[in-house]
Order: sequence, then C-alpha cells, then structure tokens
Amino acid sequence: MPGPIEARLADLGVTLPDAPAPAANYVPFISAGDIVYVSGQVSMQDGELIRGKLGDGMSVEDGAQAARACALSLLAQVRAACGGDLDRLVRVVKLTGFVNSTGDFTDQPKVINGASDLMVELLGDKGRHARSAVSAASLPMGVAVEIEGIFQVR
Repeated sequence: MPGPIEARLADLGVTLPDAPAPAANYVPFISAGDIVYVSGQVSMQDGELIRGKLGDGMSVEDGAQAARACALSLLAQVRAACGGDLDRLVRVVKLTGFVNSTGDFTDQPKVINGASDLMVELLGDKGRHARSAVSAASLPMGVAVEIEGIFQVR
C-alpha cells in the first residue's frame, strides 16, 4: 500500500521518473544527518531534455513546465536517498532554480513557480520552502531550467 505522498502523486496523476544518473563527476545527492542535498536536476521529460531559452522563443508557461519536470526529478532523488520511501520526507527546505534566459528576461520567479507550485500542491505546508530564482546565460546541454534542492528527512 502506497504511503500518503505516493498516494497524493497518484491522485494528481503524476509519476516520478527514475532518479536520473549524474551526467558528470558528482553524486546525485548527499545525506548529512536529516538533511539531503540534491544536485541540480535539469529539465527532462520522458527521457528527453527540455531545451530552450526563456525570452528567446520559449514561453514562461513552457519554462514553468520545465521547472515542474525538475521538481519531479528532485523528488525522485529524495526517494532514492530515503531507500525508496518518499514518506520519510519531512519538508522541502530550499530550492535554487537556474533559468536559461536572455539578458532582458525578468520572469525567472514565474518560471521556478512551476517547481514550487508542485511541491506545495503535493506536500501542502511541508512543501513550502525558501527559494532563489536566477538567470543563467546558458545551462548544461542547452536545457531550459536546472534546480537543486535541500530537503529534511527522517
């Protein structure tokens, strides 16, 4: 029987991807006591990278969907860090979002809301978090969004 978080995912019609493997010389997460630090997760859906530049042909809505995809990968990493038991998640502590955008694009917070909104929709108050949303001139492999996270677990 799935736990409350997995049941809520099912209610929302959301399936977590497998925890993505690192793309370079780093680990996908580090646990230190009851804190899990998850490396940046790039925008990917159904095994395909979500590429694009906000302010140059990619809409804020598309960027928010890319951020939501990053959030799903973050949760997949948390699930892996918790030995497959996502219900060990106590709260989302902080998200740092990087948006591949032009120099004059200023809606980075609206893009990263795609991840923040999912966390709150899924987890309620324990999904509310501190956050940064910043622009990047480019991101690895041309992805639209990359997000790293800090999570408290039990």
